[in-house]
Amino acid sequence: MAFSLILGQTKALALLSRALKSGRLAHAYLLAGPDGVGKTTVALDLAAVLLCRQPDAEQPCGTCPGCRKFQSSNHPDLLRIRPDGAAIKIDQIRELKKALSFAPFESRQRVVLLEEAHTMRREAGNSLLKVLEEPPANNLLILVGNAAGSLLDTIVSRCQVIPFAPLPLALAAEIIRRRRPELDEAGALALAELAGGCPGQALALEADGILALYRRIVEELLARQGAAAERVERALALAGELAEVKEGMELLLTLLRIFCKNGMSARTATAACAFAPEALRARERWNLHQLSAKMAAIDLAEQALARNCNRGLTSEMLLLDLFDCSTPLT
Repeated sequence: MAFSLILGQTKALALLSRALKSGRLAHAYLLAGPDGVGKTTVALDLAAVLLCRQPDAEQPCGTCPGCRKFQSSNHPDLLRIRPDGAAIKIDQIRELKKALSFAPFESRQRVVLLEEAHTMRREAGNSLLKVLEEPPANNLLILVGNAAGSLLDTIVSRCQVIPFAPLPLALAAEIIRRRRPELDEAGALALAELAGGCPGQALALEADGILALYRRIVEELLARQGAAAERVERALALAGELAEVKEGMELLLTLLRIFCKNGMSARTATAACAFAPEALRARERWNLHQLSAKMAAIDLAEQALARNCNRGLTSEMLLLDLFDCSTPLT
């Protein structure tokens, strides 16, 4: 059966399996949920079935010409659109509309996968909306985004939304260990917790060095504060490393926000035993106003990245704020 290797998304898989079995697929789906929980994998599994020439019980045969081309990422009827830089741009949607004006090359149905659809700028979203309002025959559009609320309401309303959710930590840790068997159970569980039950995010943290950088930043923040000049030096050194992070900078900012949020929760809680050591140290280091200011600095950095601002300058401003170095030196 299709999606047999996907764990923990029972509701989403049931909706898609039911539509696949009945042959009543919608013209467009929005797979919405946090990164790293299987949305893109599910979208590709669905595409594999639709592009197979002789599927068996909603399972691709794996041997027909359609399957072989799909496996080699060379199928002419699978169009994958990813962000060009920080966003999906209107020129990409215009090219898509040109492609959709032609019939599928080999299959009965063309599959269009728009990854990170939440990055679409307004003009690109409005252009895509025209496709969704008058969907061309024999085309299935699958949008994958981290949340339905980050897309135009008019786009969401013309898609069947398939919700995805973070996994229970134990299940997320199990998936992580399948991919990284060298990790012990405690290490996998710690990664799962840090990534909020999103195995893909956890594996990206480990593989791209994001987790190590996050830990260095937090440890430096929690270390004994020195003179202002020393804090500036440490902040700028870490900012240089942060600016070099290509794909995972947004994820690292999310982790820093979680760290500050946990520190705030620890300050207001009556029982400290429920919090990780980092959160307990944070509540001793900063008051609620200071932690709130750090979260505001993270928000500003995310907004700057969304506007495609200079990553180096954004990183420097963020780290200087986190290290309380934003005021001029005297």
